[in-house]
Amino acid sequence: MSEPSSTPETQIDRGPDGRTLKRVGIGAGAVALIVVGIGVASRISATNELRRTAADAAVPTVSVVLPTVDGEGGKLLLPGNVQAFNSAAIYARTNGYVRRWLADIGDRVHAGQPLAVLDAPELDQQLAAARADYQTALANQRLADITAKRWSAMLVQDAVSRQEADEKAGDLAARTALSNAALANVKRLQALQGFTRLTAPFDGVVTSRSAQIGALVVAGNAAAQPLFTVSDTHRMRVYVRVPQGYSASIRPGMEATLSLPEYPGRAFAARLTRSAGAVDAQSGAVLVELQADNRDGALKPGAFAQVSFRVGAGQGNGVSLPGSTILYGKDGPTVAVVGRDGHVTVKPVAIARDEGATVLLSGGVVPGERVIDTPPDAIRSGDRVRVQTTADAVGKGAAHAG
Repeated sequence: MSEPSSTPETQIDRGPDGRTLKRVGIGAGAVALIVVGIGVASRISATNELRRTAADAAVPTVSVVLPTVDGEGGKLLLPGNVQAFNSAAIYARTNGYVRRWLADIGDRVHAGQPLAVLDAPELDQQLAAARADYQTALANQRLADITAKRWSAMLVQDAVSRQEADEKAGDLAARTALSNAALANVKRLQALQGFTRLTAPFDGVVTSRSAQIGALVVAGNAAAQPLFTVSDTHRMRVYVRVPQGYSASIRPGMEATLSLPEYPGRAFAARLTRSAGAVDAQSGAVLVELQADNRDGALKPGAFAQVSFRVGAGQGNGVSLPGSTILYGKDGPTVAVVGRDGHVTVKPVAIARDEGATVLLSGGVVPGERVIDTPPDAIRSGDRVRVQTTADAVGKGAAHAG
């Protein structure tokens, strides 16, 4: 008996075979590897980008300046004090009261011209008494002279002893000395009486007056103000303290210019006449004197002036840099120079003249070198920096403005 044949309806659904499943697994694994590879690659790329960004951020951006040649030297600007060519404070030499004053501030006076008159009644009485004493002493001298002559004549006739004649001669000498002393006292009081008229010692201008009518004047009072001050202003003296570092460049005969705040744009010519030739221990400067013509009276005693000297002509190889480029440390002043490869070299420099905003260097850098402006204190040789370009500066300025 034969077996019944199988039909499609009676066949059992066995599902996908093993090879198909293996293929599907391999494909899924490949896809997973690809996904993992892409993720790892993206992470590596991000890490590298982050490292590059961090490296770029670690390189500071600096601005640089180029040294300028200062072949003709520069100006040394120093404060100066303007004083009159001659100035005299007029004090009273005797006690008294101010009767009247004859000159006021701003008046031009001549030598010997009266400035004020004092009343000194006590001095007048002292002078009268001294004259009386002198007359008394003179009368006693005359009597002693007559007596001495008589006794001398009697001594020739042996009418008196030599001792008595010598006594009369000695009395004459004593009376003469007393008369001379009384005369000297009269002249002293006359001189004091002459001081009741205060006069100008020279031609000039009255620059101060403290005399007041009726005011008591006491001679010899060190705390008292002068009754008048007379200043000769036809020429002016200007005193300047030159720092020791520049004193070798300042010499008598050199020209200078003065500028005053009340005359903007105007320069006054002056000439250095003398130097103290010594450095003051407290200020570390040398005092020098200049003189300037003042025929028009523009310069005033006691005024402040800016004195400009032309110095540094012997430093023809010097270069100028902004003062903000200088680093001051234990090794002295230095500057940071950027090379072509972007690396920094810190160089020591020699400062010939410090003008505040600019500094004249006599050595250390040469024209053409790129010097960092306002370098950080921590900068060292070998550091790498990025030089700021014009576009960078504009962008930063726009961002700052925004």
